[in-house]
Amino acid sequence: MRIDTNIVFKRISGKFTILKFIPLVMTLILFNVPQVGARGAPESFADLAEKLSPSVVNISTTTVIEQKSREMPSFPPGSPFEDFFKQFEKPGGKKRKAQSLGSGFIIDKSGYIITNNHVIDNAEKIMVILYDDTSFEATVVGKDPKTDVALLKINPKKTKLTAVKFGDSNKLRVGDWVMAIGNPFGFGGTVTAGIVSARGRNLSGSYDDYIQTDASINRGNSGGPLFDMNGNVVGINTAIFSQSGGSVGIGFAVSSNLAKQVTDQLKQYGRTKRGWLGVLIQEISKEIADSLGMKSVKGALVSSATEGGPAQKAGVKTGDVILKFNGIDIDTMKELPKVVAGTPVGKSVPLVILRNGKKITLNVVLGELELAEKENLITKSSGNKKSKSKAFEKLGFVAEELSKSNIEKFKLKKIKAGILISSVKEGSVAQEAGLLPGMVIVRVGQIEVNSIDVIEDAIKNAIKQKRKAILLLVKVESGTRFVALELK
Repeated sequence: MRIDTNIVFKRISGKFTILKFIPLVMTLILFNVPQVGARGAPESFADLAEKLSPSVVNISTTTVIEQKSREMPSFPPGSPFEDFFKQFEKPGGKKRKAQSLGSGFIIDKSGYIITNNHVIDNAEKIMVILYDDTSFEATVVGKDPKTDVALLKINPKKTKLTAVKFGDSNKLRVGDWVMAIGNPFGFGGTVTAGIVSARGRNLSGSYDDYIQTDASINRGNSGGPLFDMNGNVVGINTAIFSQSGGSVGIGFAVSSNLAKQVTDQLKQYGRTKRGWLGVLIQEISKEIADSLGMKSVKGALVSSATEGGPAQKAGVKTGDVILKFNGIDIDTMKELPKVVAGTPVGKSVPLVILRNGKKITLNVVLGELELAEKENLITKSSGNKKSKSKAFEKLGFVAEELSKSNIEKFKLKKIKAGILISSVKEGSVAQEAGLLPGMVIVRVGQIEVNSIDVIEDAIKNAIKQKRKAILLLVKVESGTRFVALELK
């Protein structure tokens, strides 16, 4: 994931590389500062490292890569030159084997091992090397690209394995000591230590829950464990933030609570089974909160509910604000997908929503996210009069009823109802809010729009109530979103 031209997030499994390290000595100078119950660094990590190292494994994978026999010029499909150059291509290009290294750890004496999905993805052969250099070929029980977690299985035969246990990552505090063990650059059994720098980091996905640490993590550490000082696994080392590919003191580990949830499902089903609510949501801004008469900026705003999905069946409507899910407060939009995904499929849970200024409790039976994805249900959602009033003019846009001509003009074949925004004045309030010609207003506040008069009346009422903004739900071909239009 690129940050700028020089800084990138990198997965940290890789091939053998030699790096030179410059030791850094840090001296803590204490003045007359009052103690606040802080614990100093352990005198040594040796006992803990000695105890835990046998549970950490090195992972070597082999992938077969097919190379084209000859690079050919690229031409548009159907070009006569395409057929001409094809006669020079040789069938069956060369194949070569590529090897990569990573780490993992044993969670069960019967031979279950956890690593990162990117460590073993597309591998034709996976070898697990134990602490004593004993090696076993592993099979993939299941993997989850969304969280980058994979579960492997080896047959240890008579070999006694040492397993580790998951700890509660929610109990971690910023500043707590942690220790990483892995296989960086092929140097197996490498131990590094640091502190928890941050919690709840989100790098790319809706289900991310990363622990940030300054414990040195490098390529090849991928899939290795991050331990607390009690010897429990609190994370799976997964990614680094680096300018050079080497550790700069910013590493990320999948939280143990998320990893355990995923691995339990992989072990039971061979895949994940996440809970699915069936809503598209967006963050609540101060403007949106004000337009809905909310006293605090909390919750997740429903921009659409999947037709026939769990939420719609339970009575959830576009414009509802989800405040609680299964007794858990939803302070921000990002929290909802995680708690829903971690809830068992088929379970009935209470959902507290805000609708027209009133709190309502609905009971929703969760569906399965993976099944919904398979069936492409995730993004499904449920005369030419023009506006001439001063209310519209002041806000800087013109609205008009849908007609055959403007549907063709703005290519709105999939949109059947609502009021079209046909033009937006440059520098206006509407433009600043993000309104564009071609958008279709389908709701104002929590009222369905079937005429221009509905929008006009809503604007007048909002001004009369001295509200600072009015909330519009606009639709485009790709979906729907809310826009808070400031009332000046």
